[in-house]
Amino acid sequence: MSDDLRLSRRLLLAGTAGLTGAALGLGGGARAASGPPGPSVPADTGAVQGGRIVFPNWRDAGDAPPPPPPAPMPPSERVGFAIVGLGRLSLEEILPAFGEAKKAKPVALMSGSPDKARLTAAQYGIPEEAIYGYDQWDRLKANPAVKVVYIVTPNGLHRDNVLAAAAAGKHVLCEKPMANSSAEAQEMVEACKKAGVKLMIAYRCQYEPFNREVVRLARSGEFGRVKMVEAFNGQTTALPEQWRLRKALAGGGALPDIGLYCLNGVRALLGEEPVSIQAQIVTPENDPRFKEVEESVAFTMRFPSGVIAQCGTSYGVHESRSLRVHTTGGSLDLANAFAYRGQRLTVAHRDGGHVQRDEPVLTHKNQFALELDHMAECILGDRRPRTPGEEGLQDMILMEAIYAAARSGQPVTVGPLAGTGQGPDATRGPALEEK
Repeated sequence: MSDDLRLSRRLLLAGTAGLTGAALGLGGGARAASGPPGPSVPADTGAVQGGRIVFPNWRDAGDAPPPPPPAPMPPSERVGFAIVGLGRLSLEEILPAFGEAKKAKPVALMSGSPDKARLTAAQYGIPEEAIYGYDQWDRLKANPAVKVVYIVTPNGLHRDNVLAAAAAGKHVLCEKPMANSSAEAQEMVEACKKAGVKLMIAYRCQYEPFNREVVRLARSGEFGRVKMVEAFNGQTTALPEQWRLRKALAGGGALPDIGLYCLNGVRALLGEEPVSIQAQIVTPENDPRFKEVEESVAFTMRFPSGVIAQCGTSYGVHESRSLRVHTTGGSLDLANAFAYRGQRLTVAHRDGGHVQRDEPVLTHKNQFALELDHMAECILGDRRPRTPGEEGLQDMILMEAIYAAARSGQPVTVGPLAGTGQGPDATRGPALEEK
């Protein structure tokens, strides 16, 4: 083949002089199979529109269109986060998630392990002068790059950390459970309000696409009224010396650590608060792991709408994390509901004379990146977070009711968080936008 007949890759991608369209047999204007993209959007090179790079849909009507390219903010414009606590969650999930975030970036670390902090800072491009010890809140306060402090320390330390961050004038993202008691949680909410900073609780599942789809379907009424919900979150635990098995640091056992996902997940699903709770706790005797905290909890919640939710959690079972919603006309079954990844949704419903089982195909997204970006958006747009401090406070009150019901063997009457009213999603901020 002669040089003048050979189409170079560079020339094809440049799309100059209509060559791309001609080479693809599209005539003078590139055209996707599903319709014209418009004269300013070449078929394969794309175009800049509204601050984004866009491409025409190249798929035919038989396939779903591909998602648009990511549109991250320039690093200099992203919201800076200080990570407080460099345990497993921070190092395995949160810091790596910044690589998928579009509006948030890590700019500082706080740790009691200087060697670990220096190594981590080097790995993520954080300057050594932005490393702080737990007694150096005054130094962190003086760092203008830090807009948000993400508290990832053991539960029993959350109160003091949040109060220190608020006093430093920094917005706060706090891991769940919010605290060791509702009294601590209330103090945290009030401190952030007094300091004029935002407080968000890291309920990552409320930002995860599959969980959000279950909420949407359940509330839409597409398959009738919700009647019953089943939620379970269980796993094994081995090392007796880990902080999650020490009551002073954890506040409790399986319930506040992983059972909280069931409690919060059902509340977020229905958008209403329970009116009564029953519960049972079982803990093996003479097991050194459970000298201070419980192993397994089962609790039932009844809601004003008549929905009954049966929830369970355990530190003594093979890993299982499921959410099932039973309605008058179908069922929603979300496998791996509360896991970091691997969600799978099955929707069963009547279709004529038979039962149809569908598996919606959704795009998996990093839950930690989604919550980081949501907090960043709330700072940039001065909005209330979807999961503010009041959301965490209500869960603390309800977990105390669960423990009380288990101790007494009798139902405990509960209700909406004081001062929030009876409306749906009373403890939550504005609904999330679809992206």
